[in-house]
Amino acid sequence: MTETKKGISWLMILPPVLFMGLAAMFLWGMTQDDRDALPSTREGGIVPAMQVTAFDGEPGFTQEDLKTGGVKLVNFWASWCAPCRAEHPILEKLAEEGVQINGINYKDDPANAKRFLAQLGNPYAALMADADGRTGLEWGLYGVPETFVIASDGTVVKRFAGPITEGILESIIRPAIAEAEAR
Repeated sequence: MTETKKGISWLMILPPVLFMGLAAMFLWGMTQDDRDALPSTREGGIVPAMQVTAFDGEPGFTQEDLKTGGVKLVNFWASWCAPCRAEHPILEKLAEEGVQINGINYKDDPANAKRFLAQLGNPYAALMADADGRTGLEWGLYGVPETFVIASDGTVVKRFAGPITEGILESIIRPAIAEAEAR
């Protein structure tokens, strides 16, 4: 009888122990900074081709525009994207500082995109629309928001997938802008 009770108690304790072990592994994995886990094949290369259309009522830009002039950002965004809304104040702050930000509205309804900018402000010096996502594919987009730091010669210095927070701005975006300016 004692052997059976020992066997049963071991079986009863095993599932909670396994669950706690798995939970600990998941928690550890979620705290790891894996921003570099999605490397960009675009970094170090020239800006890729763009198959975009005009964004109604806004100045546009071309691939050639990205290969001339000073440092600039290209930000893929959409009105349906909650993280895009969260990063928007950071983009406005950069625009106020004089950073040229070119926006590409990604797979979005034009009326919703215009309403988004009317509500939150427009940090973009120039805007285009990628309604079918072809440019996103060319640029290796994982999702929105995604931001590229472009040097004055059109070289992609940095690709950042995800919303730009204050911490990301200081630790990743500003150093990439400085690197692009030094080229």
